[in-house]
Amino acid sequence: MDGHHPNNDKPRPKRRKAEDNPYTLSESVDTSLTSHYYISFTDEQGRKNRLEISQELFAAFDRFELDDLSFLNEVDKHYEHSELTEATLNARALHKPITVEEIVSYHTQSEKLREAIDLLPQTQRTRLLLYYFGGKTYQQIAEMEGCTHHAVMKSVSAAIKTLKKFLDT
Repeated sequence: MDGHHPNNDKPRPKRRKAEDNPYTLSESVDTSLTSHYYISFTDEQGRKNRLEISQELFAAFDRFELDDLSFLNEVDKHYEHSELTEATLNARALHKPITVEEIVSYHTQSEKLREAIDLLPQTQRTRLLLYYFGGKTYQQIAEMEGCTHHAVMKSVSAAIKTLKKFLDT
């Protein structure tokens, strides 16, 4: 049209477009408050082009974009409801299911931990179990056994150090 390219483009809503949509629409108003409509695209040689188009053509392209967006949303909705596979359900799950490998690993580690705890001296084993699995504090264990808080803390610390060595091998 007249090649007039004012820089005061009116902002357009951001729309998701199909990957194969090669153009962008824009509208601007000049100083005489006349609207100008443009279509921008990159040609086969990689040059960017911006052409002024009529309001009717602009409206047709705009309607096409809206129809295309509607179609994309419909496709997404269809896929979401039709492709309910184990993988898509797991991806949407709030709490991800535990895999077989994780279960086996957990049981192996648990068994190794039980073996290591069984190898601890009786005092360390008792204090460790009361502290970590019995929910008792150092002070409560000390009162139960008639010893000091420091002795219980030292025992539990030594038990942990022994367990770490055993589990690292």
